[in-house]
Amino acid sequence: MRGYKIFAGTASESFAAEVSKYLDAPLGGANISRFSDGEIGCQISESVRGRDVFIVQSTGAPSNDNLMELLIMTDALRRSSARSITAVVPYFGYARQDRKAAPRVPITAKLVANLIQTAGVDRVVTMDLHAGQIQGFFDIPVDNLYGAILFINHIKAKNLEDLIVASPDIGGVARARYFAKRLGVDMAIVDKRREKANESEVMNIIGDVEGKNVVLVDDMIDTAGTIVKGAAALKEHGAKSVVACCTHPVLSGPAYDRLREGDLDELIVSDTLPLKESCDKITVLPAAPIFAEVIRRVYHNESVNSLFS
Repeated sequence: MRGYKIFAGTASESFAAEVSKYLDAPLGGANISRFSDGEIGCQISESVRGRDVFIVQSTGAPSNDNLMELLIMTDALRRSSARSITAVVPYFGYARQDRKAAPRVPITAKLVANLIQTAGVDRVVTMDLHAGQIQGFFDIPVDNLYGAILFINHIKAKNLEDLIVASPDIGGVARARYFAKRLGVDMAIVDKRREKANESEVMNIIGDVEGKNVVLVDDMIDTAGTIVKGAAALKEHGAKSVVACCTHPVLSGPAYDRLREGDLDELIVSDTLPLKESCDKITVLPAAPIFAEVIRRVYHNESVNSLFS
């Protein structure tokens, strides 16, 4: 695999190091700097001429800096004559604004897709996009990996009886159905009404959770309002325990306090984003081996889908 190189953005240095370790390939040298006014600079410190290049960089908070860093690294590599550039974005920021849900609002997911393509990226690898149709915003190949592959074996190892999978909202039904099918169990839905961003009100539970151990499945957890209120509603309807599996631990604002004080028994996340602080209720599973295997398959033109099927 001498024909490719892996570079890390500052948002995903530890994650990229694990990917590099799995592939037994050293990280490429890139000097990321800041001017006194905050402007980002980048210099690639080794030749990439004719190489297939992979940039590992999540675009979580601070989203603007991390996104710009990805774009600037891409431009530097393109101008250094890299043969192809794949953006490995474990967490794809700005994906929540994926449609016009109200008058005079942007579609930031499409805007970011345009920026990434214009910078010179040839392919994107990410995990659990907030909405699957965001893949259609790109005119380049996009591999949207299933985070469920991380959690299913972990849940099976718990040997929970009377298991049921639940979606925290209507929009996550497809994800929860896939998860339930792989576990061979039934599914429920938490029906909620969101009054404004980062606030939610649980209304009803669709499905029978009486006496069940519930696994809530979502793509991300931000302020933890949805998950914690969902767990409370499920227990009010007779659930014995509630465990949540969320791929991206954004965990901003009051999230950690809500998790510690709420009815959720355990939150299982991946390391696509680093945790800001420790919490006894949070279990972190490594996603780097999956991304490393996908990089290997992409480079060798092997099937990515077979990894999940």
